[in-house]
Amino acid sequence: MTHRDLIIWQKAMTLVEYVYRVTQGFPDEECYGLTSQVRRASVSVPSNIAEGHARQTTKEYIHFLSISRGSLLEVDTQLEISLRLKFVDDIREEEALIIELHKMLNASITSLRKKL
Repeated sequence: MTHRDLIIWQKAMTLVEYVYRVTQGFPDEECYGLTSQVRRASVSVPSNIAEGHARQTTKEYIHFLSISRGSLLEVDTQLEISLRLKFVDDIREEEALIIELHKMLNASITSLRKKL
């Protein structure tokens, strides 16, 4: 089984797609600001899931899932900022996915900690 088989990784990849679509409409002057930040944070979510899955120990896997969770909450915050600044009109679909991913990451981390 590879990281590509993980539902959580697949959903995180969907979040990246959402973020890239949403940020295409951001103002040009945000290219190196919020656009860049939210894109990098979104890419970090599935990247850290994949890297953690490839690690040799459960402790390392938990560490990378925790980083992924932090990046996910960065995306959540940055999307909320974009909503408040009126760069986007609606982030409900993205928010629903973020909530689902957050629950999945928490459950995975909890499950893996029991194996330590």
